[in-house]
Amino acid sequence: MSDRKPSPFPILRNDDVCSLIQAAEDVYQIRFKNRAANAYLVRGSKRTIMIDVGLSSNFPHLLECLAHLGVKPSDIDMVILSHEHLDHIGAAYHFTGKTIIAAHRLAANKIMLRDDFSMLRKMFNEPNMPIDVDIWLEEGNLIDLGNFRLNVMYTPGHTSACISLFDQDKGLLFAADTLMPGGVMGGVFGSGSISDYIQSLERLKGLDSKILLSGHGRLSDTPHDDVRIAIQRSHALLSDTAQLFDALDARSNFEPIMQSVRDLNKLDDS
Repeated sequence: MSDRKPSPFPILRNDDVCSLIQAAEDVYQIRFKNRAANAYLVRGSKRTIMIDVGLSSNFPHLLECLAHLGVKPSDIDMVILSHEHLDHIGAAYHFTGKTIIAAHRLAANKIMLRDDFSMLRKMFNEPNMPIDVDIWLEEGNLIDLGNFRLNVMYTPGHTSACISLFDQDKGLLFAADTLMPGGVMGGVFGSGSISDYIQSLERLKGLDSKILLSGHGRLSDTPHDDVRIAIQRSHALLSDTAQLFDALDARSNFEPIMQSVRDLNKLDDS
């Protein structure tokens, strides 16, 4: 039996594909039950945004969750993409018209050039549709929704292009794949780095966050515990990786010696 306390976050809708969960007033998680990342709706007094949108194949279910809240795609003023992986951004091309698509400049470059390796297209088998990024975000940008003020934090590690969004007044931390409940790490892909991961987690540790809204998994009201565990795990991963490379390096140093022996044997044979 799990020792975890019951979730304080009400489930508004639930089916075989996804759940609609209220994280806070005017903040909703659309949690997909397949490999798609979570999508978040933030309904501000001035404008409404989504943070990540999941896979294209899940778009009809995303629409059903939005309809449950009385929101149409045309009501979405901005879609913010946390990084370039298709499980987070695959459905972005469905948002057209006045909806602005935003991402960190490093992610925007990969997305607009259709860098299939970086975007993990083969892993998710998404349609090869162009996604245009209208705004290139940077560390320190402020996204003002009226009753929400989201600060853009550059938090690389999972990839080189990851961002997190933090509302200091409300303590809402949208951490994508940088931090997940229980201290789970999203892995280090391609352009990512364990050392960058650790630095990003240390930055998140210093925030006065109250709710963690991550790229996968449940909502968490214990973000300080989550980030503490994640830092421990990332240091362990760094140590394990160092031991692995030490072993590989020892093997590479051994190979020239063996080659010299082989060369001597050839001389003996001649």
